[in-house]
Amino acid sequence: MRLVAIAIALLALALPARAQSPRADHTPGSFDYYVLSLSWSPSYCEAEGRKADRRQCSSGRPYAFVVHGLWPQYERGWPEFCRTDESWLPRREVDAMLDIMPDPGLVIHEWKKHGTCSGLTQKGYFGRLRDAYGRVRVPDGYRSLDTYRMTSPGDIEKAFMAANPGLAADMIAVTCDTRRLREVQICMDRNLGFRACPAVDRRSCRNGRIAMPPVR
Repeated sequence: MRLVAIAIALLALALPARAQSPRADHTPGSFDYYVLSLSWSPSYCEAEGRKADRRQCSSGRPYAFVVHGLWPQYERGWPEFCRTDESWLPRREVDAMLDIMPDPGLVIHEWKKHGTCSGLTQKGYFGRLRDAYGRVRVPDGYRSLDTYRMTSPGDIEKAFMAANPGLAADMIAVTCDTRRLREVQICMDRNLGFRACPAVDRRSCRNGRIAMPPVR
């Protein structure tokens, strides 16, 4: 049995690092840093097709990068769905975020899953989210796109680092599906300064080339 346990441990060390998992100790305000996740909206709309939110993906809604969320994180894992006295999100708070988070359902979901763990009020959390978004400059070449572009995760990271002094390769992750760019995730400390995040960086897309669908 001891030999079996040793073999399993060695096998675990040899396997690639797996994605983070949520932890059980969901205490609001108890976390190490934030992840600001920016979603490439055309990829979401193309991948989801008819299931995509119409407010975000109907013609005449030319969204490029939009905010997916601001996620409290532990060094390993993250809290989610923390207890709160503000379980219901007023419509005025939802509407106030639709310029950068164009799906009302997403705004509500992000509060319930992530915002409740921030230790902030609803107003405070969405204010912090907007502040985080305002501290990241989207590179000029990624503000709009008329045609399909083939690029690499590394090139996207380099463009964001060039546009944001202080942002380093171990502070950003580019995620993808089988062929499309999905998100750029940027790690920030609790004061919204850029910071390293090895666990998030390990989630970076491994594809050599990925597609960026055009803005609608």
